[in-house]
Amino acid sequence: MSVDKTLKSNKIVITAHRCSWRTSPENSVQALIDCIKMGVDIAEFDLERTKDGQLIIMHDNTIDRTTTGRGRSQDYTLEEIRKFKLKAATGAPTRHAIPTFEEMLTAAKGKIIVNIDKGYPFFEQAMGVVKKLNMTQQVIFNVSYDLSYDSIISQHRNIDSLLYLMTVVNPSNPSTDKIIDSYKSHKRTIIQTVFATDTVRILSRIHTIRKTNAVWFNSLWPDHCAGHDDDIAVENNKPNETWGWLIDKGANIIQTDRPNELIKYLRKRKLHL
Repeated sequence: MSVDKTLKSNKIVITAHRCSWRTSPENSVQALIDCIKMGVDIAEFDLERTKDGQLIIMHDNTIDRTTTGRGRSQDYTLEEIRKFKLKAATGAPTRHAIPTFEEMLTAAKGKIIVNIDKGYPFFEQAMGVVKKLNMTQQVIFNVSYDLSYDSIISQHRNIDSLLYLMTVVNPSNPSTDKIIDSYKSHKRTIIQTVFATDTVRILSRIHTIRKTNAVWFNSLWPDHCAGHDDDIAVENNKPNETWGWLIDKGANIIQTDRPNELIKYLRKRKLHL
């Protein structure tokens, strides 16, 4: 299981946003396991750090929304924060505890690619855990928005050549082309962009970018994909006008909140194993 192999084996690669949060608490080990069972290619999740410096899986700056606790992750030691329970999407408490980064990676090892989205402030510490588990080739690590490769190298001089980085570019930033071009020296780079309208200039460049880089689109919300989003695909039964549109524009990775439905759609079109 490696990012290289996954990108080459499936025509369209599916990423589950915060793992499978519709079936289990978001960013939980069980939600990641649900992704594996479903046939998802990549499980996306986020990192925070506890008071005693332990990396945990958490999206928000506070634990209020997703757990039975209140406050910031940094307010608690790992032992303290583990006493809280994760909430289901309905808001009801579950039996699941907040997982550590190492627990999440261990559950994923050899089974599914992981994308670390909000985690760049902890890059060095996180990569220490990745290397400890020998999982470098199974990880995609997001860097800060609109950050050039030169800026990354200035902060982290020993970027593993086997590690996939993902840069998220703002289509309205006049420096976008330069930022994208700066990653040509790091062959394992994925370009992600979000766009509220379908007239942004970067869309005309996607097929060119695809010659050297994988391209990641999000079908999560209307302002991420010019209204070609998951809910329209599922609730209005318009997958060709949404997911199909994103594919036509050049995406070969789609991040979704509807992974099960997207898998069925792509398999019907013979675009996923």
